[in-house]
This record gives sequence, C-alpha cells and structure tokens, in this order.
Amino acid sequence: MKIKREKRLRRHKRIRVKIFGTKERPRFCVFRSAKHIYAQLIDDEKGRTLVAARDLELKVKTKKAKTKKEKPSFAKATEGEGKKRAGKVALAFEVGKLIAQKAQKLKIEKVVFDRGGYKYHGRIKALAEGARESGLKF
Repeated sequence: MKIKREKRLRRHKRIRVKIFGTKERPRFCVFRSAKHIYAQLIDDEKGRTLVAARDLELKVKTKKAKTKKEKPSFAKATEGEGKKRAGKVALAFEVGKLIAQKAQKLKIEKVVFDRGGYKYHGRIKALAEGARESGLKF
C-alpha cells in the first residue's frame, strides 16, 4: 500500500509542475480517500481556495431523507449520458455537480483539472463528468 501511495504522489508532483490555476481559471483539485471524495477550486496566484465540496455535505441531506423514509437521490442509480452509477461513484458524480453549482455562483466557468495523481477512472471520472454536466468547462 505504501508503494502505491508513493507512486500516486510522484504522479501528482509531475502533474502539478504543468498545471497552474488563476482567479479566472482556477485549478479543480480532487482528493479521494477510501470512503470519501473532496473537490476544490484553487487560485494558485494567491494560494486561496475559492470553492470546496465534499460528499459529506450530501450525507447531511440523506439523514433528512431517511426520516421521511425515502431513499436519497444518489442512492438510486443515477443516469448520465446512458450510464448507471451507484454507491460511491454516484456520490462522486453528485459532488461534481455540487462544486459546479458553487462555482457558477462565483461566475467561474472554466477550470484546469488536477486529478491529483489518480487515474482518470471510476470516482474521479464520475466527479469530472458531474462537473461538466453542470456547466464547468475543462
């Protein structure tokens, strides 16, 4: 497991040399843990986080949904462009939508995608697709 993490960090460093975010076009940074997924829009000129979103924000909504004895929206298989998503992948898709909505409030349309050294597959891909579907341009 340690070797896998070191490889990811090496890939991340290699990517970060090439990617830089500005206020007009911030860096869309992704962090994925075993249980959760986080996304941020970062202005690297000032070193400030402009917008942040995480799946824990969506879980607050699920507790309310459980009291009504309804399934949360992402617990059902979500469909986007004919694809079905369930579980953590569906959560990642919803986080992508959430961060895009928050970015639109700040009038941010274009971003530079920083996948954080992770492979563009699974939850990372779903997060990016959710953000694209809600209006962010990479």
